Amino acid sequence: MDDVVAAIADPVRRQILEVLRAGPLPARRIAERFPISRPAVSRHLRVLRESGLVRDTAEGRERVYRLDPSPLTEVKSWLAGFVDSADVWNRRLDALETEVYRTRRDRRAGREDREERTA
Repeated sequence: MDDVVAAIADPVRRQILEVLRAGPLPARRIAERFPISRPAVSRHLRVLRESGLVRDTAEGRERVYRLDPSPLTEVKSWLAGFVDSADVWNRRLDALETEVYRTRRDRRAGREDREERTA
């Protein structure tokens, strides 16, 4: 999981993954989409390949890269623990807000009753 997280930590690599989400592309086509050198794109592709997020095949004289999102499953599961706990806290805070509203409403109604009785 550490390799995957390290790979997606870089914004260029995340953009490459987004490009490959649309379908396989040769390395030169990927490089054309970025304002960095082809060797720099190749280094990014190597990191993505080593993390398992992309697969490459030789097709003629080119290397074609394909997205393989399966390594993200472990990261997604790990992150879900944080999201789920955030949802629990959000529900608790919503319940607290509801109770505060009810208490204010009840106090206001109690004051109005007392005012009517004394008037």
